[in-house]
Amino acid sequence: MAKRTIENIDVADKTVLMRLDLNVPLDDGGGITDDRRIRLALPSVESVLRRQGRLIVMSHLGRPRGEAEDSKFSLGPVAKRLEELIDQPVLFSRDVVGKDAQSKVRELKTGMILLLENLRFHPGEQKGETSFSQALAEMADVYCNDAFGTCHREDASMVGVPRAMGDKPKVVGFLVAKEIQYLADVISAPQRPFMAILGGAKVSDKISVIKNLLNICDKILIGGAMAYTFSLARGGRVGQSLVEPDKVDLAKELIDTGGESLVLPLDTHCGDDFSPSCNKQVVGAGEIPEGFQGLDIGPATAKRYTTLLQSAGTIVWNGPMGVFEMPPFDAGTKTVAQAIANVDAVSIIGGGDSAAAIEQFGFTDHVTHVSTGGGASLAMLEGRSFPAVELLDDT
Repeated sequence: MAKRTIENIDVADKTVLMRLDLNVPLDDGGGITDDRRIRLALPSVESVLRRQGRLIVMSHLGRPRGEAEDSKFSLGPVAKRLEELIDQPVLFSRDVVGKDAQSKVRELKTGMILLLENLRFHPGEQKGETSFSQALAEMADVYCNDAFGTCHREDASMVGVPRAMGDKPKVVGFLVAKEIQYLADVISAPQRPFMAILGGAKVSDKISVIKNLLNICDKILIGGAMAYTFSLARGGRVGQSLVEPDKVDLAKELIDTGGESLVLPLDTHCGDDFSPSCNKQVVGAGEIPEGFQGLDIGPATAKRYTTLLQSAGTIVWNGPMGVFEMPPFDAGTKTVAQAIANVDAVSIIGGGDSAAAIEQFGFTDHVTHVSTGGGASLAMLEGRSFPAVELLDDT
């Protein structure tokens, strides 16, 4: 699945249209509270500028409603932060393909960068409109996709634009290249034993992932609130835990299909309220009393998972083991994170809450790869095809 990268293209005196994921969190005053996505994009940005290309960057931010521009979703603050990080001016257009954007494109000289306004301010982005895609494509000589977080989508900037580019070079940036390397290439030929850890709230969110991974994994370790639906499927008591009663039959099917490969919790750390100060107890899996809810895997489960992970050759982790944001119910997730950090294996953290947890506990530098896209990494683990990647040039 290896794709041609931006470093393989001679960009000197050429205009590169680069799709990035600059969907950063903002506070009520429009200030950026976490600029990680901007910083992660810098290698691809700087590669073009350093080699005297002209760079046009496009991204979405948030979910603006309707066709009217909503100033709280403007990429203006991102332009200012990007300017600080690369230590050079960043042109910013007040529209996406309108008069201001066209004017700014004409101003671009070699080594300069332009950031277009929020793609989702234009109705053609999420509708995948051909005319909108064509207008963007006509701005550039090269297309570069370095927005893994939206690679599972078929928005105009992800699919329509590379189609409209015709025979012009269509490549990946450094981030997407790395995601493909780990989430596709490594998983297609894993070092064994290959173990997956799946958590989170709902079995329904991970059905396709579990079914796909059961075909290729040696063990799948289950945690999070989805474990309580499996408990219900085994005739257990779940108290007031978050469950999906309509997915019990599916959970039974997965248990039967998975056999010994599907590893369920031995015990549960539960509380009588969703708060750190609640009354707490550790009970066996499927033995949660009325008035209590499961909030984390228990210590016996954490110990068992740690032991299993010690022999792993490849590990994929997507979804926390419990309410990792709230001590003491962060213990299970922290123990699993520590086990992954300690083992000599290829370890891939599948974005979203798992990435937040691994960073919270200080283990980011002790794992092989932390994905930049929660939804996209899940889709890739499901084995889904990505038109946004397939349309790009092969090596």
